[in-house]
Amino acid sequence: MGAIQNTQIVLASRPVAEIDPDTAFRLQKVGLSDELGADEILVKVLYISLDPAMRGWMRDIRSYVPPVQINEVMRSADVAQVIKSNNKNFKVGDLLTGTLGWQSYAKFKPTKDTVKINVFPGVSPSTHLGMLGLTGLTAYFGLHEVGEIATRASANHTVVVSGAAGATGLVAAQICKHVYGCRVIGIAGSQDKCEYLTKEIGLDAALNYKSKTFFKDLCAVTPKYIDTFFDNTGGDILDACLRRIAFKGRIIVCGAISTYNDANPKGPAYYSALITQRARMEGFIVFDYAKKYGQAIQDMSQWIKEGKLQSKETITEGIENAPTALVRLFKGDNTGKMLIRVAEADPVAKL
Repeated sequence: MGAIQNTQIVLASRPVAEIDPDTAFRLQKVGLSDELGADEILVKVLYISLDPAMRGWMRDIRSYVPPVQINEVMRSADVAQVIKSNNKNFKVGDLLTGTLGWQSYAKFKPTKDTVKINVFPGVSPSTHLGMLGLTGLTAYFGLHEVGEIATRASANHTVVVSGAAGATGLVAAQICKHVYGCRVIGIAGSQDKCEYLTKEIGLDAALNYKSKTFFKDLCAVTPKYIDTFFDNTGGDILDACLRRIAFKGRIIVCGAISTYNDANPKGPAYYSALITQRARMEGFIVFDYAKKYGQAIQDMSQWIKEGKLQSKETITEGIENAPTALVRLFKGDNTGKMLIRVAEADPVAKL
């Protein structure tokens, strides 16, 4: 019987407004026995996903999942590698994804949410937390199930994506542009990100929401209004796009990161446009479509192989830096998926 020193970061307090990483979290080191029970596996965490939804998990409120408890390991989706196994379905060296949290090792019995991953050439294991993980699936199902993009898309169909340089927005924008051939406008928070969206990703236009002329610019690039708005930010950007929504337009409410740190967030002021334009605004949670994950990953993998989707990641090294990296996520310091790299995979893995 041996023991492993496991580094964990737990929730120490519930922030009311903005996150203070020094008080909200606590780092601890605990011993973890490597003795396995029936069907258990021991894994080494390689990558941790950082997501805007984490801010909601830190609040003690009713939601689609229970809140993270005080002194509980912070919840996250991870990519990990099996280093010891007592389970016939997982062997040493296998790579998997699961909700393992902010820790360097985990020992558990695999569930239906523990998914073995196969990494094809040119794709990092970390892609299974981004474009081929819940991030990409969120974009996929928001567009297909809520936005019904496959039947509504055309070259004249104008799509606007807020947070377009972020993890989910970047996937949504590329699907609309390069898979369905829509006219796509991205909204981001810096000129560099806007140039990335147009010059490297190939969007038709990109707007900096911090510009003093943002709404004027939005009007200029949506002369026939907005047919589909994929919203990751909420707040003033949502209001601006409500004012530009087309007749029978769709607003896909994926996130509202601009309001997550507000103690008293305000709602949209221009929701009456939904009435006058007979438009639809609908929220969703990716877990609602769990039975369809397989087909979505198959589609996304094919689009990556065809060069229609490009993965982009912002990686911070070291689990101890997860709290400050989460704060940076809410400041918009990332382009694409924000990840923590905890460890490298052992060569036994089939990469």
